[in-house]
Amino acid sequence: MSALKVGLTLVLVYVLDCSADQVKLKYKPAVKPVRLFTDEDLSKYNGHQEGLPIYMAVKGVVFDVTKGKEFYGKDASYNALVGRDSTRAVAKMSLDPEDLTHDTTGLTEEQLESLDSVFSGTYKAKYPIVGYTARRILNPDGSPNEDFQPEDQPQFSIKDEF
Repeated sequence: MSALKVGLTLVLVYVLDCSADQVKLKYKPAVKPVRLFTDEDLSKYNGHQEGLPIYMAVKGVVFDVTKGKEFYGKDASYNALVGRDSTRAVAKMSLDPEDLTHDTTGLTEEQLESLDSVFSGTYKAKYPIVGYTARRILNPDGSPNEDFQPEDQPQFSIKDEF
């Protein structure tokens, strides 16, 4: 019998001989559930309050960008983008105050392509999703938007988002 077979046989005998009390399984904790953010909720996570994470929304998806604190933290170069939905600013690569909004009205095709690229290649690739902005799925009065279909939204792709 080869050494590999002997080793596997011994492991199998040991496992079968152990009682349930002796076997310890690795426990993987559940991930935090995502949440819905109003503009007011999101504004609290702007990097100015020590101890709170730093959140930023792009295309209505809220990301925890805390691990990029050197870019997004208080007094950092991209701090203006956090604590809000900065979709337009990301699309235009702008820090202009008038671009710090979710509104994509009037963006060029090139800017929309840039938005999709940065959304997928940077934010979805690097930062965990912690929630969604309320305007993405609610009517202005706070009631559920019965007609909302993420896949029907302009410049939105549901693929791999969840």
